[in-house]
Amino acid sequence: MTDKTIQTVNPLTEQVLATYPLMSDSEAMDVVQKSHDAYLDWRLKSLIERAAVIADIAAELRRSKDEFAQLMTDEMGKLLSDGRDEIELCASICDYTAKHGPEMLADEEREVPEGRGLVTYAPIGVVYGIQPWNFPCYQAIRYSISSLMVGNGVLLKHSANCTGSGLLLRDIYERAGLPKGLFGVLLISHDQSDAIIGHKLVRGVTLTGSDQAGRTVAQKAAEVSKKTVLELGSNDAYMVFDDADLDLAIKTCVQGRLFNNGQTCVNAKRFIVTEKNYDAFVAGYAAAFKDVVMGDPNHDDTQLGPLVSCGQRDQIHAQVEESVARGAKIVAGGALPDRTGWFYPATALVDVAPGQPAYDDEIFGPVASIIKARDDEDAMRIANDSRYGLGGGIFSKNVDRAVRMASTCFDTGMVNINCYSIASPDMPFGGVKDSGYGREHGEVGMKEFANVKAITIAA
Repeated sequence: MTDKTIQTVNPLTEQVLATYPLMSDSEAMDVVQKSHDAYLDWRLKSLIERAAVIADIAAELRRSKDEFAQLMTDEMGKLLSDGRDEIELCASICDYTAKHGPEMLADEEREVPEGRGLVTYAPIGVVYGIQPWNFPCYQAIRYSISSLMVGNGVLLKHSANCTGSGLLLRDIYERAGLPKGLFGVLLISHDQSDAIIGHKLVRGVTLTGSDQAGRTVAQKAAEVSKKTVLELGSNDAYMVFDDADLDLAIKTCVQGRLFNNGQTCVNAKRFIVTEKNYDAFVAGYAAAFKDVVMGDPNHDDTQLGPLVSCGQRDQIHAQVEESVARGAKIVAGGALPDRTGWFYPATALVDVAPGQPAYDDEIFGPVASIIKARDDEDAMRIANDSRYGLGGGIFSKNVDRAVRMASTCFDTGMVNINCYSIASPDMPFGGVKDSGYGREHGEVGMKEFANVKAITIAA
């Protein structure tokens, strides 16, 4: 990005894909105004009418699947097969919202002393979303579809890396019948973004990004008394208990670390293994990582594509080197490849301890931190020894005990037991601590940017 333009760059070839002019202040404010103007009509549509448009968006996403998947691969290096899966997930979110949204947002009757009570879920206005590059379609779908179902207008400031994806999503929405302008895409700088947060027509702000970015946006929104939903970074811990199925744990933890080239907030990142299983886990995990096929994300046999940018790759390598300097040991990967493209190999670290980036911080790339615990309870203590709390997992054959520990002891927003998953339309998505607050998906997420309005009618 320059002072006047945005460039997208293919991380495989390191070649410029496209150049886009940044909007002037007046152009950006015009996008806000158009979203608000369209909202004034959209809010009056029935829930059934809104749901029908969202169902049509699902169909248009599926028709555009190959085009959108290829664009995501070109803009940020995602495996082409993962891109197709992402579009299908987005379409399923639209399906779910269209089917269940009218029921979830229906008026609710209450008995009150004064007579009759009514709770309605009304739109609030224009919702502003600031989104990252790692899921160019899903990140924007996740907050926008629920807000549109409620009846809100929506704005998107996408990461510069995937500017084309944001514009394509707007076109898909409008081809499916969403009123023009209701979903507005902003090509703006950070300073301009602050002005959007403060705009009188913007009523809510949501961000997915780093914990530092979340604090900045939350502070800006708080200055003008606007609600925020923040989904921030994490260092998700997956615990391998004494009674775990070790083969399943190794296979799933490898998958969970490498998904989306390791660039996912809910990647499995820390692997906390009890002494009973530690040596076997390390041996199996390191062997699997050494066999990972790194290459062109367009090829079906590639398991690990390039990272999104040179800066991203260099930051990851610096975190690995600092962790090693502070006592960690590399058992797989760890060396920068000499080739075109911003690649980083599948890397596994052991002897990971507090004071190392691999223990304390989020490494947003294909780097696994393996940590030894005395027993199951010690594993849980280590898992919770983090400023983050987005997702995590437990591997244990005693599923009932694992569920109890997940629900009562694990200080995180989401838990997988004997599996790895990223998101489901009907399950709340979000975290605690420095991983943010608020939820997306499901009924809870649907109502985050609704005006829960109490109406009392005299008897």
